[in-house]
This record gives sequence, structure tokens and C-alpha cells, in this order.
Amino acid sequence: MSSTREFALVTHSGRNDSIELARGIVTRLTAAGVCVSVPDEELDMFPDGAVRPLPVPMDDPDVPATPDDHRPEVVIVLGGDGTFLRAARYARPYGAAMTGVNLGHVGFLAETEPEMIDTVVDRLLAGAYSVQERMTLDIDVFDPARPHAKQRTWALNEASLERTQRERILEVAIGVDGHPVTSFGCDGVLCSTPTGSTAYAFSAGGPVMWPQVEAMLIVPNAAHALFARPLVVAPSSVVSVDVADRGQDALLAADGRRVLDVPAGHRVVVRAGRQPIRIARLTDADFAGRLVAKFHLPTTGFRDS
Repeated sequence: MSSTREFALVTHSGRNDSIELARGIVTRLTAAGVCVSVPDEELDMFPDGAVRPLPVPMDDPDVPATPDDHRPEVVIVLGGDGTFLRAARYARPYGAAMTGVNLGHVGFLAETEPEMIDTVVDRLLAGAYSVQERMTLDIDVFDPARPHAKQRTWALNEASLERTQRERILEVAIGVDGHPVTSFGCDGVLCSTPTGSTAYAFSAGGPVMWPQVEAMLIVPNAAHALFARPLVVAPSSVVSVDVADRGQDALLAADGRRVLDVPAGHRVVVRAGRQPIRIARLTDADFAGRLVAKFHLPTTGFRDS
């Protein structure tokens, strides 16, 4: 096992400011004796050979991490929330802590802004950060008649079951812990973590949950029903969504990135993930302050000037 420290770097490579920032970070880290790895598609950003490739992990939640000779302790993410979700795929198998530098619009998952990058690097090198674990989801898709033939994936934000034909609604039945709860026609159903409650689930009408809450959120998307409210269930619960066997096919999108086909008659099962995502916290800012800042929420009453 190598004793050299390794950091991974994942960058929004479509922006010049991201690339220049990434090169500066690599220069500082390598000068400090830290090995830097990046995804294969980003190697060309560093033509001097200052980085090495970061292996592409498997998406199956049961696949173990790669050998110890290639285990980054931190993944630095330069970009917005989409880049952060892409980077989570690399961080999860290694148990690496993630920290994001926001170069997007909202950047809700990012810890800091670009002007703080020197402080970020200094604190990471010194190990001056705490780690917060974020709940993930493990997702199975299968035919109930053949339950052992499963497709598997995972998500940090949400698992989104979506219709494939715009002219037809998706007929689903939802169960929790083996008990039928409700059924309706809809555009889709989202199962979200607290981290994902400010993303797609929020847009679909779900509540905002603090990251420290241990729970899963079920949010119907444009349901054709009088009772189709968001549900918050225990982290130990198992959520099932059955697609009607005489209805249309669907698809399952995990964090909007990993997509599985869900034919009519198949079942989606979602449970709390066995492997959390670890977030490197560099500041003491709480979630309420982040919520106010990112969504530009008013904090004074209408009578105040």
C-alpha cells in the first residue's frame, strides 16, 4: 500500500475558468508532494503528465473499492451541482471525502466559492476539515416473477422513475415495507435523500429536509389523483414502485446520470444505501444559512424596511 497522499480532482472541463483553476490546484498539490488523479476524459487538460488516471468505478452498489494503491482521500470538485454528482461516482467506492468549489449557478452541494480556493487547498493539505456523511440510495429494478435477475444502481440525490411516452401517463403502485400504500397515474415518482430534497424533489413539490435528517422522501410528479402528497419514511424503510403490467414502459434515472430501463410490470425497490457519501466540511456555516444564501430567501417581515 502506497504511503503517498492522493487527492482526486474532477472538473467541469467545458469552462476555461475551471481548467485554469484546476491546473493551479494541481501545481500546488504536487509541490506539496501529493499525487493527483483525474478521470480519463480530463487527462488532456494536464499535458505535462502531472496527474494520473482515476479508474472508472462500477455503478453496482455492491462492488467493492479498488485496491489500496489507488485510494484518494479527498475529491475536489470544480463546477456546479452536476459536476458534483458526477464526481460522487468516483468518491463513493473509495470512501473519499468530497469538497466542491462552486463554478455553477446555484451550487447547492458546493462547500466554497472560487475566491476561497487557496484556503481550501491549505486546509485540505493540513487535514483541517471535518467529515459529514450523507445518506445515499441503493436501487434495484426487476421483474417480480424473476426477482433474482436485477439491475442495480445507486444515487446521492434521487431515483426518478419517469414515463417514456409523453402522450400517456405512467400507472404506478407505491408500497412501503411490503405494505401497499397508494396507486395513481402520473408523470413519474421520485425517491429522494435529504441531500436531494433541494433538487428535483423540491421542484416537484417536496419539502426541504436538513442533511442531518435520516429519512427517505417519496414525491409524486404531476400525479392524477386527489391524494398524492409527498411522504417521508424512515431510513430503515424499503420503498417499492410497481409499474402497471398493462401500462407503458418507464425508465429510472439515478441522479439524472445513470439510467435503467423499467419495462411494464417491473418493480423498482429503493432503500438507504450501504455506502454513504462523505463531505469534507471546511467551514462552520449551517444549512439554514446556506438555504437563505442559495435561494435568496427574505429573512425580514413585510413590515420591516
